[in-house]
Amino acid sequence: MSLECGIVGLPNVGKSTTFNALSKANAKSSNFPFCTIEPNVGIALVKDKRIDILSDIVKPASIVYPTVKFVDIAGLVKGASKGEGLGNQFLSHIRDVNIIVHIVRCFENEDIIHVEGSIDPKRDIDIINTEIILSDLQIVENRLAKAKKANKQEAAVLEEIKSKLEKGQKLYDLTQEQESIVKELKLISAKKMIYVANVDEKNINGNQYTKIVSQIASEEKAPFMVISSKIEEDLSQMEEIEKKEYLEMLGLNESGLEKLSKIAYELLDLITFFTAGPKEVRGWSIKTGTVAKKAAGEIHSDIERGFIRAEVISFDDYIKSGGEKQAKEMGLIRLEGKDYIMQDGDVVYFRFNV
Repeated sequence: MSLECGIVGLPNVGKSTTFNALSKANAKSSNFPFCTIEPNVGIALVKDKRIDILSDIVKPASIVYPTVKFVDIAGLVKGASKGEGLGNQFLSHIRDVNIIVHIVRCFENEDIIHVEGSIDPKRDIDIINTEIILSDLQIVENRLAKAKKANKQEAAVLEEIKSKLEKGQKLYDLTQEQESIVKELKLISAKKMIYVANVDEKNINGNQYTKIVSQIASEEKAPFMVISSKIEEDLSQMEEIEKKEYLEMLGLNESGLEKLSKIAYELLDLITFFTAGPKEVRGWSIKTGTVAKKAAGEIHSDIERGFIRAEVISFDDYIKSGGEKQAKEMGLIRLEGKDYIMQDGDVVYFRFNV
């Protein structure tokens, strides 16, 4: 399953710098609003340490990590939903993503202008959330005008959605009928959001501004994390050993990307299974509860269509035994059918015939 995150925030909050660090895509970063007209799209590797451990045993020709696609749009401003700063055009670029990463400025720097003139996380969050809701409301109203003439049942559901948006509510806890229409219209306010407080290097453990963001996230039951885009930018330029030493010096266990990807996985209820052989060790992302036959389709549709059995070893058993051959000798490999529910960390070989 592909994982796509859309990055939003006001201008000059550190979005493009963070995007560069996450995806190493070298997006344009500038001290001016609307620097990024077209969306920047980058692919970041999710460095699952279990893949490295498997690779040390298997010694494959190549290693393939799961990936996260990041879409960075231009900074939004008040009035974006009405076209200010080409806001609606920018918002259209993130209607297909799975998760919204909302970056909030929590650092002071006189050299980097703030479009609203001061640091105020609550005001900034309100601006972005309001513009997203107003943009969705416009889409719903346009659809409602058509539905009133052609589909009374759909119009009634749209009225319910419209009422929520008019009250400034995000589109969570929906009925099945509401969810179906929301998904079809690709409404952003229904997407799960991660609040990311961007601080300078001295405040990586938080400050008075991050407390405000944390409180807002808590009220919305949304994930929250603190990140320093400057630190992430530095980390993105380092080799693994140097990166580890730098993180230890900062008192951190993992980089912002690693933490963000874990939160995104949990938010989308994703797990990872592995394939391991001499040609390749690879991680595959699937939804929790996915059955073996469906998981096989993540690799190739032919494998799903011709599925026979799945040879499964848990990650722990694979490591404990020292590899597939030894696991087989120890009776640790299980043969599972098409309805087997995949578990996080399963190392799998799919038998198929087409």
